[in-house]
Amino acid sequence: MVAQNMKVEIYGQSYNVVGDLEPDYAEELARHVDGTMREIARATGMVDSVKVAVLSALAIADELHTLRSTRVEGTDDLRERAERCISLIEKALEQSA
Repeated sequence: MVAQNMKVEIYGQSYNVVGDLEPDYAEELARHVDGTMREIARATGMVDSVKVAVLSALAIADELHTLRSTRVEGTDDLRERAERCISLIEKALEQSA
């Protein structure tokens, strides 16, 4: 994909974004950041956009970290289940031999 120049709006500011992202996806990301910033500003009563942006970055980083941790835990759980199934199958095969 060729790098594209896109314009997105976040928290009342327009930003030019250049990259390999699909324009719709870039818009979706911008809406997520904008929504997070507005939610934090509303919840805290904070008006300093830099502070709101930093708190939003922390909130989004927390989302990412939580999803990554959940994925790893889910993978470990699946691996454990698969190993138990293999063990049961091996025992059944030994008994039938």
